[in-house]
Amino acid sequence: MTTPIPETPFANPAPVQHLERAAAALTAHGFTVEILDDAAAARTRVKGLIPEGASVFTGASETLRLSGIDADINASEQYQALRPRLLAMDRATQADDIRRLAATPDVILGSVHAVTETGSLVIASGSGSQLPGYAGGAARAIWIVGAQKVVPDLDTALRRVEDHCLPLETARTQKVHGWPSAINRLLILNAEFQPGRGTVLLLRETIGF
Repeated sequence: MTTPIPETPFANPAPVQHLERAAAALTAHGFTVEILDDAAAARTRVKGLIPEGASVFTGASETLRLSGIDADINASEQYQALRPRLLAMDRATQADDIRRLAATPDVILGSVHAVTETGSLVIASGSGSQLPGYAGGAARAIWIVGAQKVVPDLDTALRRVEDHCLPLETARTQKVHGWPSAINRLLILNAEFQPGRGTVLLLRETIGF
């Protein structure tokens, strides 16, 4: 059973002109941006963006889970899928190895909690495990982003994280782990200085938190 999405303004898809505005700003800030129709299109596109044999770490993401992209990566023999490997490792004796593998994959794949029309990506995290790779540790980063995550500016993005995403993620972690989530770490990417490193696939449909 999926977590119901609350009926708030932050759950509504942004109009196409807002997607285009965000895409233009992100492009000006060094990101590679594609606007796609839906999650199925993103699922196909991701396969074309990741080289065969690459080490790939998938960040915890409802967008990846619901789209089928998480299963495509982590159940495939085409890539070196890191998440199943990390989950099988001993956290007490192999903590350093887990940390290094998660921080420096060839490709990190995930989503964000907000994209601003001024060209920033906002990602909140409880553990922070995906943030080093997003910030620069991974050779390439790919984010799949539903249309409801596009907001006008950074202030609105932070409100979306607090008021919309956190309650949904808390409901998920309570069910799965038995404890609430928290915004322990917050990453804001205002630009990508390395051409071709960061790719944003903006969808015209809503998906994820």
